[in-house]
Amino acid sequence: MKLKRNDKVIVTTGRDKGKTGNVLRVLPTTNQVLVENIGIVKRHTKPGGKNPRGGILEITKPVNASKVALVCPSCSKPTRIGYHINKTVKERVCRKCNATVKS
Repeated sequence: MKLKRNDKVIVTTGRDKGKTGNVLRVLPTTNQVLVENIGIVKRHTKPGGKNPRGGILEITKPVNASKVALVCPSCSKPTRIGYHINKTVKERVCRKCNATVKS
């Protein structure tokens, strides 16, 4: 998976299309990412041990990685990620402006 934690991404499809946020967590086994303020759903809960009052909670659900695109820090456009190998270092590179993307 080419996305990493703290990358700034933009949603390309779905109900949150156009929104941006930082990646909080990467789930490579399911090809999903958890992005702040994206994919928020309401969960109705009964009273229990952790939540004695119950009620409606807002939870952030993971989004498929194919539905988000990295926002390049230098050109500020949504882009795909490529790799350049310089001697012993493998760097992530913006496909639009060829600038290195810091991890």
